[in-house]
Amino acid sequence: MGLKKFKPVTPGQRFKLVSDFGEITASTPEKSLLLTKKRSGGRNNEGKMTMRYIGGGHKKQYRIIDFKREKEGVPAVVKTIEYDPNRSARIALLFYVDGEKRYIVAPHGLQVGQTLLSGKGISPDLGNTMYLSEIPLGTVIHNVEMRPGCGAKIARSAGSYAQLMSRDDRYVTLKMPSGEMRRILCTCKATIGMVSNIEHNLQVSGKAGRTRWMGRRPRVRGVVMNPVDHPMGGGEGRASGGHPRSRKGLIAKGYKTRHPKKASSQFILERRKK
Repeated sequence: MGLKKFKPVTPGQRFKLVSDFGEITASTPEKSLLLTKKRSGGRNNEGKMTMRYIGGGHKKQYRIIDFKREKEGVPAVVKTIEYDPNRSARIALLFYVDGEKRYIVAPHGLQVGQTLLSGKGISPDLGNTMYLSEIPLGTVIHNVEMRPGCGAKIARSAGSYAQLMSRDDRYVTLKMPSGEMRRILCTCKATIGMVSNIEHNLQVSGKAGRTRWMGRRPRVRGVVMNPVDHPMGGGEGRASGGHPRSRKGLIAKGYKTRHPKKASSQFILERRKK
């Protein structure tokens, strides 16, 4: 796993820095775990644009990912490590001993041929899914559930992880990827290790066309618009702007948007670092 640089034979390759896909072991996905994926192009059912800067992009198929890992006590062998166009992390294809096949988000360091387990009374090895009540303190984890049985919601993108800090009667304290300290029920599950493709954030697209392949159209800054189009638009020359705010007028920097009486606030011990 690493990054690949190019000889600058074209302007688009001068600063291009992409994954070398060295950890990928298969190029064809498992057909039984694919779904068609439609694109809206940012349009609603009337064909009107409701989201800007969306459109185009390469055709994709969705890979069905097992975020629940509810096959407890059934060993599974890692068959392949694959690329997933729908997420930044790599995915792994598991062959269970009962014949079932499932995709999971691959942790960093997972190898083909490893045997994975989930459930109670198993060892905290890389890729195993355990209850938070049984995971040793200080362990790096990912794919963390927020409510028992609902499936993983936390630390699913490339290179992200949470850390188990402490445990009391019913709750554990997790240090989230953002630095937030949060309490979660002991009966929730998490997977050992950190998510794969840890150098994803270091990639450089190299050219605008590669961004278009991903389905993103050019984004227009508010300060270059007219006053009728954006609160930061207008002005003579570059004498425009003002306090950063959204198209709807909502202040962008420093304005708190979280509801002060949100129910989950009781579980947050320390907010994320500014």
